[in-house]
Amino acid sequence: MKADPAAFRGKFRKMASDPHSFYRGSACLFYADVTQQDDDYANEQSGRIWIHGDLHVENFGTYLNSDGRMVFDINDFDEAYLGRFTWDLQRFAASLALVGWQKALPEDSVRSLIGTYLRSYLSQVDDYRRSEDDDDFALHLENTHGPILEALTIARLNRRADLLDEATVVTDGVRMLREDASVRRLGKAERRKVEKAFGAYLDTIPEDKRFDRDLFYEVRDVAGKSGFGIGSAGLPAYNVLVEGYTQALDNDVLLSMKQANIPAVSRFVDTGEVEKYFDHEGHRTVVSQRALQVHTDPLLGYTELDGVGYVVSEVSPYEVDLDWSDLTEPDDIAAVVGLLGRATAKIHCASDEDSEQDLVDFQVEEAIAASVERRRREFIAWVTDFGMTYAEQVREDHAHFVHAFREGRIGVSAT
Repeated sequence: MKADPAAFRGKFRKMASDPHSFYRGSACLFYADVTQQDDDYANEQSGRIWIHGDLHVENFGTYLNSDGRMVFDINDFDEAYLGRFTWDLQRFAASLALVGWQKALPEDSVRSLIGTYLRSYLSQVDDYRRSEDDDDFALHLENTHGPILEALTIARLNRRADLLDEATVVTDGVRMLREDASVRRLGKAERRKVEKAFGAYLDTIPEDKRFDRDLFYEVRDVAGKSGFGIGSAGLPAYNVLVEGYTQALDNDVLLSMKQANIPAVSRFVDTGEVEKYFDHEGHRTVVSQRALQVHTDPLLGYTELDGVGYVVSEVSPYEVDLDWSDLTEPDDIAAVVGLLGRATAKIHCASDEDSEQDLVDFQVEEAIAASVERRRREFIAWVTDFGMTYAEQVREDHAHFVHAFREGRIGVSAT
């Protein structure tokens, strides 16, 4: 906050706009609350699995996986960590309750939507128990409909060339990063440090996902980058333009090198064993994503700059978030949240074959099923009640936050 007060003022003003925006930016508050509450459903195993850590309705979207398939899935793994499977479900339930309230849906409809999400989640967990192949389920162009299919179709129509034209400029046959208010040119010393860190990042790409030509990773340009979302406010970042598949200009590839955040949940749980496992937060973020997302971005990796961990990934034209603006009727929302429940079960139960982690060495689907055995109805009611009650608490907290921020009591000057 001291390093970039303007970024945090921007973040806090976005959080002030409505209760759900506040909820998105206050995962630390959620875990301060939820870790103090009793949980009769997470046992020794299901209480210590890879979780997303910030599962709300706006953290779903499309990506192009390493097999070349356009997939709809959960995104943004900055907060991923080890924890109770219930925490992801509780955080999503409260998020859905907040959105339902903002759309003026009746309470019974909101409760029904949360139930639809949870039943779909448990059904997909059962599917994983019956299946011998954890990689067999994905939401894609052939098995989706409605807003999710629309997001996939939009992503499919996007082109890397258009993204390059927006982010770069070609002068005398050379492509360089375009300068705007969010782009900062680097001095020679800083550029050398970034390029050295980029070289170290290349060693973190799994062997089976590395492109076999050194040409691909040749750096063409580097610049500082700002202007990220609520969760990444104030974090240092760089854009790196590399040669790509060929020397043709339209094959250049844009990468992001962004400082990794400390996950909110880690501040409220015993982190001893987990912290020893990772070199830094960049390492933790990448290992987490590979553990949670099947067939990850082949350019995903990590590095270190000035002793701090960074995550490196492609700035992809194929990432399109789910648009909730036209989802207004309960039946339409129900069709969507049913699929989101299946997607949530996927990240809990399916791991990528190149994941290097062994912190979770048991069948997660069996652990979750055992946790809710013969009491699924009670479990759904418990999570639903939490979602409704906590959404009410968030609306009260949001009002306090707005009042305090307006009076300059949040920690960043309100000028």
